[in-house]
Amino acid sequence: MHPIKFGTDGWRAVIAEGYTYNNLNIVSQATARWILEENITKNGVVIGYDARFLSREFAEHAATVFAELGLPVRISDAIVATPVISWAAKYYDAVGIVITASHNPPVYNGFKIKAPFGGSASPDQINAVEAQLNDVAESMDARPFNTLKKLGLIREMDFTEGYLQTIRERIDIDAISSSGLKIGHDPMHGSGSGLLKKLFGDQVVEINGNRDPLFGGKAPEPMEQNMAPLSSLVVENSCSLGIANDGDADRIGMVDENGKFVSSHLILSLLAKYLLEQKEMNGTIIKTFSTTDMLNKQAKTYGLPIEVTPIGFKYVADKIITGDVLVGGEESGGVSVKGHLPERDGIYIGLLITEMVVSSGKTLSALVQDLFEEFGPHEYYRRDVHTDDEKKKGMIRFCSEKKLTSIAGKEVTGWDMTDGIKHTLEDGSWLLVRQSGTEPVLRIYSEAEDKAVAESLVNATVEWLNKPEILM
Repeated sequence: MHPIKFGTDGWRAVIAEGYTYNNLNIVSQATARWILEENITKNGVVIGYDARFLSREFAEHAATVFAELGLPVRISDAIVATPVISWAAKYYDAVGIVITASHNPPVYNGFKIKAPFGGSASPDQINAVEAQLNDVAESMDARPFNTLKKLGLIREMDFTEGYLQTIRERIDIDAISSSGLKIGHDPMHGSGSGLLKKLFGDQVVEINGNRDPLFGGKAPEPMEQNMAPLSSLVVENSCSLGIANDGDADRIGMVDENGKFVSSHLILSLLAKYLLEQKEMNGTIIKTFSTTDMLNKQAKTYGLPIEVTPIGFKYVADKIITGDVLVGGEESGGVSVKGHLPERDGIYIGLLITEMVVSSGKTLSALVQDLFEEFGPHEYYRRDVHTDDEKKKGMIRFCSEKKLTSIAGKEVTGWDMTDGIKHTLEDGSWLLVRQSGTEPVLRIYSEAEDKAVAESLVNATVEWLNKPEILM
């Protein structure tokens, strides 16, 4: 068996360890077989790649495999954001392939599959690709990239301009431009670099826009602990807000005009309110298991249905393509809205919030405060704990057996095991413990009315990792 397993969004592995040309060849073959055998599309694949080490070379290698197996191949002529490939998949009615490890640490690379509808391949589609892996015995020989390109079997092209034109049609670019507000942008050395500047020029102040495959020495993830450089930039340059994107620009984190972090939970809630009240749109609210309960309160107030999925945007995407969804998203910065791709798009979402700020005439902090006043305070906290396998499995088992009955002095009143173990506490706060689907870590999340309480719940749970009870 191959050491290849798709996680919450694609296949990822450490470069030169699991992520090798040989394994990439096998994954590409399996994906090509799936496309051909299930007749997914006649238009082949569109391939993009991020700013990571060897991503262009890996993309070229995958392209040769697809071309040799008879699929038309279009490949990006430059580093490209994942939402651009999702757009291109829909535009060309093709399967999108992105060589990226998204927000993972610099030593990783990956392989994302986008379906022709413009979103992540569904769980059933990924299962079908994995089933094909069992029938691929070894890597196949392919002619060199340049040879296949000269033969016209691989075409190199610019996808970004078509994507940006779609953004111009869906966002009120003129209103944002004429408002004169400044936008801070931190693409975290990733493939979102320069995109906002292409739309707004000097209105955008960008940091970390240079290509750095080491991402400044940390994982390119727009979590609160990584937002200090953007916060400083926004305050120092009198920006109205700041937008941060992960390594492939499908996720988002934001800061308000004071440099204060605005989580994806709040972004989802802001967008639900904006789309319903200002755009007069409606539909189901979709959230993953670790996402804020404020959305539940909004759904009730707005008279909208709400559904909860396991963690991973592919589950949200599946709901979007099969139903009528107003907003859908996850805690880790993946957000999708009606009227755009059935996909996370950190660039589009950031600009939609910017449009909201301009049209409301209010600051971003005031818009967040409006939410709290209407639906109550919701504060969120998360820790990713790197621990050994024995402790990680022991903690999951301990929680699964409902042995964690009190956390930071609060009694547990309910358990939900949709994806990991969510503990509901007596005061309505909650704490979730789960294993990462893509990394060797234990993720611990909480939500409470007060930030200090949310942190205390997580920290008290982390302490259990050092207790002998979890190993029994």
